[in-house]
Amino acid sequence: MFKRLPLHWKIIIGLVLGIVWAVLSSFWGWTQFTEHWIAPWGRIFINLLKLIAVPLVLFSIMGGIVSLGNPKDLGRLGGKTLLLYLITTSIAVTVGLLLVNFVAPGKTLDSNVRLENRLGYELWLLNQGQTPNDGRWLSSDSTYSDLLKTIASRQGLEESEEVRTRLATAQKAETEGPLVFLENMVPGNLFVSLSDNRNMLQVIFFGIFFGIAILFIDNKKRGVLTGAIDAISEVFLKMVDLIMKAAPYFVFALMAGMVNQMAGDNPSHVFELFKGLTWYVLVVIAGLLIMAFVIYPAFMGLFVKGLSFKDFLKGISPAQMLAFTTSSSAATLPVTIECLEENLKVDKRISSFVLPIGATVNMDGTSLYQAVAVVFLAQMHMVDLSFGQQLTVVITAVLASIGAAAIPGAGVIMLMVVLSSVGLNPAWIGIILPVDRILDMLRTVVNVTGDATVCSLVDKTTNFDQHFIKPDSICS
Repeated sequence: MFKRLPLHWKIIIGLVLGIVWAVLSSFWGWTQFTEHWIAPWGRIFINLLKLIAVPLVLFSIMGGIVSLGNPKDLGRLGGKTLLLYLITTSIAVTVGLLLVNFVAPGKTLDSNVRLENRLGYELWLLNQGQTPNDGRWLSSDSTYSDLLKTIASRQGLEESEEVRTRLATAQKAETEGPLVFLENMVPGNLFVSLSDNRNMLQVIFFGIFFGIAILFIDNKKRGVLTGAIDAISEVFLKMVDLIMKAAPYFVFALMAGMVNQMAGDNPSHVFELFKGLTWYVLVVIAGLLIMAFVIYPAFMGLFVKGLSFKDFLKGISPAQMLAFTTSSSAATLPVTIECLEENLKVDKRISSFVLPIGATVNMDGTSLYQAVAVVFLAQMHMVDLSFGQQLTVVITAVLASIGAAAIPGAGVIMLMVVLSSVGLNPAWIGIILPVDRILDMLRTVVNVTGDATVCSLVDKTTNFDQHFIKPDSICS
């Protein structure tokens, strides 16, 4: 019976059983067994997907560009793709800001806690030689002098090793010039770029450059290269297919290891993870649900005919489940490509170009979470961000999402940059780190769904001179 179930249901069963196993092993004292004998299989799964992701991106992009045959088609396709990604990301940030301003989760904290937070923020500003953007200095009131001394004596969030490491990365990003994005896009050594998933944008640049160059060489030589590139791409896709046959078991191991690490020998730690910062989590989840089930269906309904959103979700569900368990758009990319091509019959030339770019530059879920997190953290520190400052959040979040590493945790680094852009303490990310892992899983699902949506839109609204007949129906 299990063999006859669709893949996405098998993955869901593996995911649930992995969580159940971790909680039970925590009760029974089997955490060491889980860590040593089960969790490694989850890490092997991630490594297998990462192993395939970079070369698959490289050969898919080269193959997609070569199959276009006309450089003019490439310009048209690239412009449409980037425009749609920019539109969906801007909408995601706007949805996040509207929700967090309406619900105001940061203001649900006790007023005394918010006051202490505000005084701590002002002490940080003094150390930085800065002034509050809202012009208020509560610390100048003698009423709070004793409280100020107490707050100053506490260990700050900056003392956390995890926060210090991320803060150093964010500060480096802040000091770089406006064109560093373009500078970092061009690889100095292709083999170094291929060896690190964080350099995906450089791999994409080389793939596009190499593919364009092939279009201008002799037809006979181009045919040889095209055949080789297509054959290599097919091999990598077959590798994905073989890995996905064991995906439910790998996902079980992945979730068992992750939850086991959270729980340790005390299962209550698992439940504490879901108790803290409830309102903040609910607002982020609400925004992600609006993107996934309101914004994307609206785009599909307006521009894609003959494909219901229900069939669309069914077609990409294996990629969504994998995005949830891995928290990585890059690791999920091989499966996303396979879902779009095999299940939704998207033109291979389009999927091989649009999806790798989306995995790198399109971070709808991450951008929405950043917008909510910035305003939430400001609210809980009694900082009122003006309309202009929130507009800065929109612009910075959209720009920060471009080229953000498609790997777990990259959104937190970008959040620090966004916090700094409006004069807030980037070390505040330590407040939301306890619940960041579960939100990272959810926003990666939205990132991947956004990539697939844009790819479907581009496919249905682009008419190339057909080199082969493309089926329009959905296969089950």
